[in-house]
Formats: sequence, C-alpha cells, structure tokens
Amino acid sequence: MTGMSILQPVVALTVWTMIMWFWLYGTRIPAIQAAKLDLEELVTDPTVTLDHKLPPQVQWKAHNYNHLHEAPTVFYAVAITLAIIGQGDGLNAQVAWAYVVLRVIHSIIQSTVNAINLRFGVFALSSFCLMFLVARAALAMF
Repeated sequence: MTGMSILQPVVALTVWTMIMWFWLYGTRIPAIQAAKLDLEELVTDPTVTLDHKLPPQVQWKAHNYNHLHEAPTVFYAVAITLAIIGQGDGLNAQVAWAYVVLRVIHSIIQSTVNAINLRFGVFALSSFCLMFLVARAALAMF
C-alpha cells in the first residue's frame, strides 16, 4: 500500500519503548528491594521520591522511558498522518528511520553514561528529523 512504509519505524519505536520498560523495571525493582524502601512512604510523603532514594544510574532508565512518551508522541502523530495521506514512503520513511535510530542512541546514552552534551546532540538531531517530518506533513496537508 502506498505511503505505509513509515509505519515500520513507528512500530520499531514502540518496540524500543517496551524494551526500555523492561530495562527500567529490571533495574528499578532490584534497586528498590536492595534499598529496602518503604513504598508507603513514597506514596504519602511528597518529599520522598525515587530520584532521592535510588542511584542515578537506576533512575536514568526511568527518565528515558518518560522521555519516550514526550517528543515521540509528535512523531507517532505525524508519521501516521503521512501514512494516511499516502506520503509515508521514500524520503519521509527514511527520515522516520533516522529519527528512530537517533532516539534509540539517545536512550542508550541516557541509560548508561548519561553524557549530557552527547545526549543533547543526538536529541537535537532527532528533533530536526521530527521537524522535517512535521514540515512535510504540513506542506502536504495545507
């Protein structure tokens, strides 16, 4: 079907998001158990947060999982729009794949070494890919 190639990177990014979910809880649950945290205190005391109680390396994965629910929501919307209007092949699909690859690289950086300058550079590149797709969809729609 014409324009549907862009849906492959959409599915790929959702798969990556689920991989991050497993990585997040695969590290967070053991860390919570090792720290012997009082889960009730986390719920009832707003000054007690996992960011204050768990090692940063554990929380980096949680932060990244949250980030995968921010800008990528725009990606999902614009990619599905491009697919619906038959504009999801060719360059648009290639840029969508670049976006996904850059988001995966961003995740790996943030979840392992969390080098802010490197992470930001990759994020900026992915944002330019997203802006390109938004512009292409806007030009096609209006």
